[in-house]
Amino acid sequence: MTIATAVRIMGILNVTPDSFSDGGLYNTRQTAIEQARLLIEAGADIIDIGGESTRPYAEPVDIENELARVIPVITGIRTFSAIPISIDTTKAEVARRALAAGANIINDVSALRNDPEMADVVLDSGGEVIIMHMKGTPGTMQVDPQYDDVIEEIISFFKLRLATLDAVGVDPEKVIIDPGIGFGKKLEHNLTILKHLERFSVLDRPLLLGHSRKRFLGDISGLDAADRDMVTAVVSGLCLDQNVSIFRVHDVASTKHALQVSRAIHQTADLKFS
Repeated sequence: MTIATAVRIMGILNVTPDSFSDGGLYNTRQTAIEQARLLIEAGADIIDIGGESTRPYAEPVDIENELARVIPVITGIRTFSAIPISIDTTKAEVARRALAAGANIINDVSALRNDPEMADVVLDSGGEVIIMHMKGTPGTMQVDPQYDDVIEEIISFFKLRLATLDAVGVDPEKVIIDPGIGFGKKLEHNLTILKHLERFSVLDRPLLLGHSRKRFLGDISGLDAADRDMVTAVVSGLCLDQNVSIFRVHDVASTKHALQVSRAIHQTADLKFS
Protein backbone atom coordinates (compact mmCIF):
# COMPACT_ATOMS: atom_id res chain seq x y z
CA MET A 1 0.00 0.00 0.00
CA THR A 2 1.15 3.58 -0.73
CA ILE A 3 0.51 6.98 0.83
CA ALA A 4 0.54 9.75 -1.77
CA THR A 5 3.49 12.13 -1.47
CA ALA A 6 1.22 15.18 -1.19
CA VAL A 7 -2.28 14.72 0.19
CA ARG A 8 -4.75 17.59 -0.13
CA ILE A 9 -8.21 18.08 1.36
CA MET A 10 -10.78 19.68 -0.92
CA GLY A 11 -13.61 21.43 0.88
CA ILE A 12 -16.97 21.22 -0.90
CA LEU A 13 -18.94 24.45 -1.31
CA ASN A 14 -22.27 23.86 -3.04
CA VAL A 15 -23.93 27.16 -3.94
CA THR A 16 -27.09 25.42 -5.09
CA PRO A 17 -30.64 25.07 -3.75
CA ASP A 18 -30.84 21.32 -4.42
CA SER A 19 -27.57 19.54 -3.58
CA PHE A 20 -28.22 16.24 -1.84
CA SER A 21 -26.92 17.05 1.65
CA ASP A 22 -26.58 20.82 1.93
CA GLY A 23 -28.79 22.29 -0.78
CA GLY A 24 -29.86 25.82 0.06
CA LEU A 25 -27.50 26.27 3.02
CA TYR A 26 -24.98 28.38 1.10
CA ASN A 27 -26.91 29.71 -1.88
CA THR A 28 -26.35 33.39 -1.05
CA ARG A 29 -23.05 35.16 -1.57
CA GLN A 30 -22.70 35.99 2.11
CA THR A 31 -23.40 32.49 3.46
CA ALA A 32 -21.20 30.86 0.81
CA ILE A 33 -18.25 33.15 1.49
CA GLU A 34 -18.58 32.58 5.24
CA GLN A 35 -18.64 28.80 4.68
CA ALA A 36 -15.52 29.10 2.52
CA ARG A 37 -13.82 30.97 5.34
CA LEU A 38 -14.75 28.20 7.80
CA LEU A 39 -13.49 25.49 5.43
CA ILE A 40 -10.16 27.31 5.08
CA GLU A 41 -9.84 27.76 8.85
CA ALA A 42 -10.54 24.03 9.27
CA GLY A 43 -7.59 23.17 7.05
CA ALA A 44 -8.88 22.92 3.47
CA ASP A 45 -6.19 22.97 0.80
CA ILE A 46 -8.66 23.58 -2.04
CA ILE A 47 -12.20 24.99 -2.17
CA ASP A 48 -14.45 23.30 -4.75
CA ILE A 49 -17.33 25.55 -5.82
CA GLY A 50 -20.31 24.16 -7.71
CA GLY A 51 -23.39 25.97 -8.96
CA GLU A 52 -25.24 22.97 -10.43
CA SER A 53 -26.23 19.89 -8.47
CA THR A 54 -25.03 16.56 -9.83
CA ARG A 55 -27.05 14.46 -7.38
CA PRO A 56 -29.05 11.56 -8.88
CA TYR A 57 -31.99 12.77 -11.00
CA ALA A 58 -30.88 16.42 -10.75
CA GLU A 59 -32.21 18.87 -13.32
CA PRO A 60 -29.67 20.82 -15.40
CA VAL A 61 -29.08 24.53 -14.77
CA ASP A 62 -28.65 27.13 -17.53
CA ILE A 63 -25.36 28.97 -17.91
CA GLU A 64 -26.53 32.35 -16.64
CA ASN A 65 -27.95 30.93 -13.42
CA GLU A 66 -24.83 28.88 -12.81
CA LEU A 67 -22.62 31.91 -13.39
CA ALA A 68 -24.76 34.05 -11.08
CA ARG A 69 -24.24 31.49 -8.33
CA VAL A 70 -20.50 30.89 -8.57
CA ILE A 71 -18.77 34.05 -9.81
CA PRO A 72 -19.68 36.34 -6.87
CA VAL A 73 -18.50 33.65 -4.45
CA ILE A 74 -15.14 33.22 -6.21
CA THR A 75 -14.51 36.98 -6.28
CA GLY A 76 -15.58 37.21 -2.64
CA ILE A 77 -13.12 34.52 -1.54
CA ARG A 78 -10.36 36.24 -3.46
CA THR A 79 -10.76 39.34 -1.27
CA PHE A 80 -9.27 37.47 1.70
CA SER A 81 -7.59 34.25 0.49
CA ALA A 82 -5.30 32.96 -2.25
CA ILE A 83 -6.34 29.33 -1.63
CA PRO A 84 -6.67 27.24 -4.80
CA ILE A 85 -10.28 27.21 -6.02
CA SER A 86 -11.73 24.56 -8.30
CA ILE A 87 -14.85 25.21 -10.34
CA ASP A 88 -17.18 22.22 -10.45
CA THR A 89 -18.85 22.53 -13.85
CA THR A 90 -19.35 20.77 -17.15
CA LYS A 91 -19.82 24.04 -19.09
CA ALA A 92 -16.87 25.66 -20.87
CA GLU A 93 -18.21 29.21 -20.50
CA VAL A 94 -18.73 28.78 -16.76
CA ALA A 95 -15.22 27.38 -16.40
CA ARG A 96 -13.75 30.20 -18.50
CA ARG A 97 -15.47 32.94 -16.50
CA ALA A 98 -14.67 31.24 -13.19
CA LEU A 99 -10.96 31.07 -14.07
CA ALA A 100 -11.02 34.75 -15.03
CA ALA A 101 -12.61 35.53 -11.65
CA GLY A 102 -9.86 33.74 -9.74
CA ALA A 103 -10.44 29.96 -9.90
CA ASN A 104 -7.43 27.75 -10.63
CA ILE A 105 -8.72 24.21 -11.29
CA ILE A 106 -11.50 22.78 -13.46
CA ASN A 107 -13.49 19.90 -11.95
CA ASP A 108 -15.61 18.35 -14.71
CA VAL A 109 -17.77 15.36 -13.75
CA SER A 110 -18.36 14.66 -17.45
CA ALA A 111 -14.59 14.23 -18.00
CA LEU A 112 -14.71 17.00 -20.65
CA ARG A 113 -17.32 15.14 -22.70
CA ASN A 114 -20.31 17.42 -22.10
CA ASP A 115 -18.99 20.56 -23.78
CA PRO A 116 -16.68 20.31 -26.81
CA GLU A 117 -15.07 23.65 -25.91
CA MET A 118 -13.95 22.54 -22.44
CA ALA A 119 -10.65 21.10 -23.64
CA ASP A 120 -9.75 24.49 -25.13
CA VAL A 121 -10.49 26.16 -21.79
CA VAL A 122 -8.22 23.66 -20.06
CA LEU A 123 -5.48 24.30 -22.61
CA ASP A 124 -5.77 28.07 -22.23
CA SER A 125 -5.71 27.87 -18.44
CA GLY A 126 -2.65 25.65 -18.15
CA GLY A 127 -3.98 24.56 -14.76
CA GLU A 128 -5.06 21.27 -13.25
CA VAL A 129 -8.21 19.53 -14.45
CA ILE A 130 -10.19 16.82 -12.69
CA ILE A 131 -11.97 14.24 -14.84
CA MET A 132 -14.50 11.85 -13.33
CA HIS A 133 -15.98 8.53 -14.34
CA MET A 134 -19.78 8.54 -14.56
CA LYS A 135 -22.01 5.93 -16.17
CA GLY A 136 -24.81 7.88 -17.83
CA THR A 137 -25.82 11.38 -16.68
CA PRO A 138 -26.99 12.69 -13.30
CA GLY A 139 -30.52 12.16 -14.56
CA THR A 140 -29.97 8.50 -15.51
CA MET A 141 -26.85 7.24 -13.72
CA GLN A 142 -28.59 5.45 -10.87
CA VAL A 143 -31.05 3.55 -13.07
CA ASP A 144 -29.72 0.02 -12.46
CA PRO A 145 -26.02 0.52 -13.37
CA GLN A 146 -24.26 -2.71 -14.34
CA TYR A 147 -20.58 -3.69 -14.64
CA ASP A 148 -18.74 -6.91 -15.42
CA ASP A 149 -15.64 -5.60 -13.62
CA VAL A 150 -16.13 -2.10 -12.21
CA ILE A 151 -12.43 -1.40 -11.61
CA GLU A 152 -11.26 -2.52 -15.04
CA GLU A 153 -14.08 -0.66 -16.78
CA ILE A 154 -13.19 2.58 -14.98
CA ILE A 155 -9.48 2.12 -15.75
CA SER A 156 -10.31 1.54 -19.42
CA PHE A 157 -12.47 4.67 -19.43
CA PHE A 158 -9.63 6.77 -18.04
CA LYS A 159 -7.08 5.31 -20.44
CA LEU A 160 -9.31 6.36 -23.34
CA ARG A 161 -10.00 9.83 -21.90
CA LEU A 162 -6.34 10.47 -21.12
CA ALA A 163 -5.33 9.43 -24.64
CA THR A 164 -8.05 11.61 -26.17
CA LEU A 165 -7.07 14.64 -24.11
CA ASP A 166 -3.38 14.11 -24.82
CA ALA A 167 -4.17 14.03 -28.53
CA VAL A 168 -5.70 17.52 -28.37
CA GLY A 169 -2.81 18.92 -26.37
CA VAL A 170 -3.94 18.64 -22.76
CA ASP A 171 -0.87 17.95 -20.61
CA PRO A 172 -1.41 14.55 -18.90
CA GLU A 173 0.63 15.84 -15.95
CA LYS A 174 -2.17 18.31 -15.23
CA VAL A 175 -4.95 15.68 -15.13
CA ILE A 176 -6.41 14.32 -11.88
CA ILE A 177 -8.73 11.30 -12.00
CA ASP A 178 -11.85 10.70 -9.92
CA PRO A 179 -13.44 7.20 -10.06
CA GLY A 180 -16.85 8.73 -9.37
CA ILE A 181 -18.14 7.17 -6.16
CA GLY A 182 -21.94 7.20 -6.36
CA PHE A 183 -22.05 8.25 -10.00
CA GLY A 184 -23.65 5.31 -11.78
CA LYS A 185 -22.63 2.81 -9.09
CA LYS A 186 -24.50 0.54 -6.73
CA LEU A 187 -23.43 -0.13 -3.14
CA GLU A 188 -21.27 -3.11 -4.12
CA HIS A 189 -19.56 -1.08 -6.86
CA ASN A 190 -18.69 1.75 -4.47
CA LEU A 191 -17.28 -0.66 -1.88
CA THR A 192 -15.23 -2.47 -4.52
CA ILE A 193 -13.75 0.82 -5.70
CA LEU A 194 -12.84 1.83 -2.15
CA LYS A 195 -11.26 -1.55 -1.46
CA HIS A 196 -9.13 -1.42 -4.61
CA LEU A 197 -8.28 2.27 -5.06
CA GLU A 198 -4.59 1.52 -5.43
CA ARG A 199 -5.29 -0.33 -8.67
CA PHE A 200 -5.81 3.07 -10.28
CA SER A 201 -2.09 3.72 -9.73
CA VAL A 202 -1.54 1.96 -13.07
CA LEU A 203 -2.75 5.20 -14.67
CA ASP A 204 0.06 7.16 -13.02
CA ARG A 205 -2.20 10.13 -12.28
CA PRO A 206 -3.20 11.77 -8.96
CA LEU A 207 -6.40 10.25 -7.57
CA LEU A 208 -9.30 12.20 -6.08
CA LEU A 209 -11.77 10.45 -3.79
CA GLY A 210 -15.25 11.99 -3.58
CA HIS A 211 -17.13 9.84 -1.07
CA SER A 212 -18.40 12.50 1.30
CA ARG A 213 -21.91 11.95 2.70
CA LYS A 214 -22.78 9.74 -0.27
CA ARG A 215 -25.86 7.54 -0.20
CA PHE A 216 -23.92 4.28 0.10
CA LEU A 217 -22.70 5.45 3.51
CA GLY A 218 -26.32 5.89 4.53
CA ASP A 219 -27.22 2.47 3.17
CA ILE A 220 -24.59 0.97 5.47
CA SER A 221 -24.99 3.14 8.56
CA GLY A 222 -28.64 4.19 8.41
CA LEU A 223 -27.55 7.82 8.82
CA ASP A 224 -29.14 10.75 7.00
CA ALA A 225 -26.91 12.69 4.59
CA ALA A 226 -26.21 15.58 6.96
CA ASP A 227 -25.09 13.13 9.69
CA ARG A 228 -22.51 11.23 7.63
CA ASP A 229 -19.38 13.29 8.33
CA MET A 230 -18.05 10.83 10.90
CA VAL A 231 -18.37 7.84 8.58
CA THR A 232 -16.95 9.96 5.76
CA ALA A 233 -13.89 10.64 7.92
CA VAL A 234 -13.57 6.93 8.74
CA VAL A 235 -13.44 6.09 5.03
CA SER A 236 -10.89 8.88 4.47
CA GLY A 237 -8.63 7.46 7.15
CA LEU A 238 -8.96 3.92 5.86
CA CYS A 239 -8.11 4.97 2.31
CA LEU A 240 -5.04 7.09 3.08
CA ASP A 241 -2.70 4.21 2.26
CA GLN A 242 -4.23 3.64 -1.19
CA ASN A 243 -2.40 6.49 -2.93
CA VAL A 244 -5.26 9.01 -2.78
CA SER A 245 -3.99 12.54 -3.48
CA ILE A 246 -7.17 14.55 -2.83
CA PHE A 247 -10.03 13.87 -0.42
CA ARG A 248 -13.12 15.86 -1.45
CA VAL A 249 -15.32 16.32 1.63
CA HIS A 250 -17.99 18.53 3.16
CA ASP A 251 -16.51 18.53 6.68
CA VAL A 252 -12.82 19.30 6.43
CA ALA A 253 -11.97 19.11 10.13
CA SER A 254 -13.11 15.53 10.70
CA THR A 255 -11.28 14.21 7.65
CA LYS A 256 -8.14 16.20 8.53
CA HIS A 257 -8.10 14.58 11.98
CA ALA A 258 -8.79 11.12 10.56
CA LEU A 259 -5.89 11.49 8.12
CA GLN A 260 -3.57 12.69 10.89
CA VAL A 261 -4.32 9.60 12.98
CA SER A 262 -4.10 7.25 10.00
CA ARG A 263 -0.77 8.75 8.90
CA ALA A 264 0.65 8.43 12.43
CA ILE A 265 -0.29 4.75 12.54
CA HIS A 266 1.23 4.03 9.12
CA GLN A 267 4.43 5.91 9.91
CA THR A 268 5.03 4.23 13.26
CA ALA A 269 7.94 1.83 13.07
CA ASP A 270 7.15 -1.82 13.77
CA LEU A 271 8.31 -2.86 17.22
CA LYS A 272 10.21 -6.08 17.69
CA PHE A 273 9.05 -8.25 20.55
CA SER A 274 11.28 -10.87 22.11
